[in-house]
Amino acid sequence: MDEQKRKQIVDLLCVSYNMELETVMNYLANSIHLDGIRAKHIKDSLAADVSEELGHAQLLAKRIKVLDGRVPGSMQLKMTQPMMQPPENTLDVKSIIEGVIAAEQGAIDQYQKIIEACEGVDPVTQDLCTTLMGDEEEHRRLFKGFLVEAESMSV
Repeated sequence: MDEQKRKQIVDLLCVSYNMELETVMNYLANSIHLDGIRAKHIKDSLAADVSEELGHAQLLAKRIKVLDGRVPGSMQLKMTQPMMQPPENTLDVKSIIEGVIAAEQGAIDQYQKIIEACEGVDPVTQDLCTTLMGDEEEHRRLFKGFLVEAESMSV
């Protein structure tokens, strides 16, 4: 693989790494912050997903290293998930569900970019990102179900 293509793939992997770490922080915060009976399943799901999202970040970091990239430290990270911030109203489960769906869709879109960039030049990274994208699609599907339930309770 030529140097320019390798750098492009590493840069895209670094964006995904950043996104996964931000998701870990926000899932952790919201798994503790939310209150109420309606929040129980959401909190449990977010708490369980913290380790899975952290695992994604670890896999991405290893791939960045294998491709001779530099794994970003905290000073290189950029936070971009305003919809995932713990809400003022700790009973506002719906806003967090919508935030999770948006975050998962963002991750899916980013993995798709990497998959396309790897076409014909890096099947290992392409395979990794295909697997991670599948995990994110499962999370998004679960939270879409939570959203339907939350909306039906609001009526």
